[in-house]
Amino acid sequence: MSFVRVCSVSDVPVPGAVQVEVDGVAVAVVRSDGEYYAIGDTCSHANVSLSEGEIEGSTIECWLHGSRFDLRSGRPTGLPATEPVPVYPIRVDGEDILIDVTCPLDATAASSSAKES
Repeated sequence: MSFVRVCSVSDVPVPGAVQVEVDGVAVAVVRSDGEYYAIGDTCSHANVSLSEGEIEGSTIECWLHGSRFDLRSGRPTGLPATEPVPVYPIRVDGEDILIDVTCPLDATAASSSAKES
């Protein structure tokens, strides 16, 4: 795995998300309920930024049409989206948030989050 520092914990609102870009990949770094998640920042339904959506628990909602995605798996949990978005391994190292965009997690497998320290 190739983890890269993308931001600091203080850059991510509580709860909320920020968009980062790693090797040309747009990723939403999300903070909710003491956990951090890394999910593809583009809605699979409408090609808009998910980091501008609302966070509730382990779900992010697209601001345009209301599609919802599970932050742990990337699977859609609310229409109109029917295709998952990628999720990426994430970890917190002190004040740094690191993600690995080279190894997206399989939407059918258990995915990862990182706890606040």
